[in-house]
Amino acid sequence: MTAFLINSSFSQPVQPDPEIQAKMAELDFIVGNWKGEGWMMREGGKSNFDQTEKIKYKLDSTLIVIEGLGMAGGRVIHNAYAIISYNKQDGEYSFRSYLPNGENNEFDAELIDNKLHWYPNDNLRYIIWLNEKGQWYETGEYKKGEEWIQYFEMTLDRVD
Repeated sequence: MTAFLINSSFSQPVQPDPEIQAKMAELDFIVGNWKGEGWMMREGGKSNFDQTEKIKYKLDSTLIVIEGLGMAGGRVIHNAYAIISYNKQDGEYSFRSYLPNGENNEFDAELIDNKLHWYPNDNLRYIIWLNEKGQWYETGEYKKGEEWIQYFEMTLDRVD
């Protein structure tokens, strides 16, 4: 793929925005390679799975890319790619997810008390943070009335 933008930056290297880099650095706790297990509620009850997450900075630390792969019973149950960015004009993070069936969406995301929250919709949220052992700990919850009910949990160890 070749693309050029014709403007004054063509003759000079494009410099990364330090403000965007600083906001992305607040998410440094998720960057790395992770492996572990989790569970989610399904119609038949609680279902366990193994999970890996490969997370890297890209574009001079102005983006974070995430490759997630979940396996259960020798088959893939989760395969996703995501990009986290920071929109300086809006002052907000964005979490864009891609699935192998062609689905992709952009979701709201925010950092609250060193925990990354992202919201597929108003009634669903995922929260990622490091627990007291330095492990990736993630929960998924859905809203029923005014109450949040957990249906997903994942604990991963850093492997790099």
